[in-house]
Amino acid sequence: MKIVILDGKTLGDDINLNIFDGEVSVFATTEASCVSERVRDAEVIIVNKIKLDASNLENAKNLKLICVAATGYDNIDTAYCEKRGIAVCNVKGYSTQSVAQLTVSMALSLVMHQKEYCDFVRSGEYTKSGVANRLTPTYYEVNGKTWGIVGLGDIGKQVARVAKALGCEVLAFKRTNDENYNCVGLGELMEKSDIISVHLPSTPETNGIISRDMLSKMKKTAVLINVARGAVVDEAALCDAVLENRIAGIGVDVYTKEPFDAEHCYNKIKDMDNVILTPHIAWGAYESRVRCLEEIKKNIESFKKGERRNRIV
Repeated sequence: MKIVILDGKTLGDDINLNIFDGEVSVFATTEASCVSERVRDAEVIIVNKIKLDASNLENAKNLKLICVAATGYDNIDTAYCEKRGIAVCNVKGYSTQSVAQLTVSMALSLVMHQKEYCDFVRSGEYTKSGVANRLTPTYYEVNGKTWGIVGLGDIGKQVARVAKALGCEVLAFKRTNDENYNCVGLGELMEKSDIISVHLPSTPETNGIISRDMLSKMKKTAVLINVARGAVVDEAALCDAVLENRIAGIGVDVYTKEPFDAEHCYNKIKDMDNVILTPHIAWGAYESRVRCLEEIKKNIESFKKGERRNRIV
């Protein structure tokens, strides 16, 4: 089969992309204007972030399968693919540990004011102070605090397990009740939580769910972590909450536009001590990316056999 990988660079330079059987063409990146030509003869497309729809798939007459190197597939026009008879597969569960790890590390770094303390030492101020320790800004133990988890899929549940291990009480928000968790309404979760982490897919129902009104319910001492999708949070409102000191801090790994541009509101806060912004890395631990490719290979092999595996369409 003719396989085209459109944005191999997003999968990292440290893993082997040549694990697939067939005639494989690997492109590090692909500009939107070049997609149509590069997939013209493809039978299988492997893609991470690039949008695929009628505008660039129309001339791909041999296309049988699109493999998304991610769990989310909002960059694929699945309705068009279904109409054309093009199968679409994603990858589930491969990044659970990786995303949970960044979620927890962001939360703890913010709660501990780790950046401020490290900067105090690096600047030489610690040496000049003549004092053996420094305890400002004040930090608190997470033991006994409340961790609110918005979205209780595999990642949310893994974060919940870690939060409980740290001694936190866990509140959860999900569409249907789960008797194994203390599930509450979103407003109540926002009001009661000391740490809030967001783990929702981007859908018409979830986009903007962490609204200005919801952010206004947060404790002034609370922090919010978004490692889900940029669109589920009102980014301008979140930026205002930080600038106006209405919340204690944020950790964000995802954005409505990636990378965000020079006009994005986060440029106003990106250098603040209580803000951690990372370049959509949560999913990308080495082990996670290797698992992702292995799962894609299995998806292709299953498709060749006429089997359905991780099929969206």
